Amino acid sequence: MRKILYSTTAIVFAVVMVSCKDNNRLGAEVLPVSSTAELAEFQQWKAEKLAKENAEKTRSYASTATTTRRKTTPSAPVATIPPIPPEEPARKGWSKAAKGAVIGGAVGAGAGALIIKKNRALGAVIGGVVGGGVGYGIGRSMDKKDGRVK
Repeated sequence: MRKILYSTTAIVFAVVMVSCKDNNRLGAEVLPVSSTAELAEFQQWKAEKLAKENAEKTRSYASTATTTRRKTTPSAPVATIPPIPPEEPARKGWSKAAKGAVIGGAVGAGAGALIIKKNRALGAVIGGVVGGGVGYGIGRSMDKKDGRVK
């Protein structure tokens, strides 16, 4: 057992040591320092490119702006459709009343089976009904506070 533990520890240690790298050294190798002259040259090239693109856009807009007009004929009045009122989004999931009824029924059935030892099935049924009713009542009041039930 100790051999497995020691070999696993050695492997993990080796992986950690190999994966650690000096980020400062790596950053200097990957990103060479550029001069201000190169930066100015790039900015000038970028400005010229944007100017050419804008000139092409204005030319294409000017050519499409001179379209011919069609003669319009009067048409029959169109019946207006009243706007559809927005629908409330469907509520997803169980309501708190349903959750309370299920949880209360399960707890009540277990408690009833433990309390009435002569007939556990009868105790479970009675406890489940009572527990479900109490759980539903509590969940319903929580739903009313949240605004889920009107």
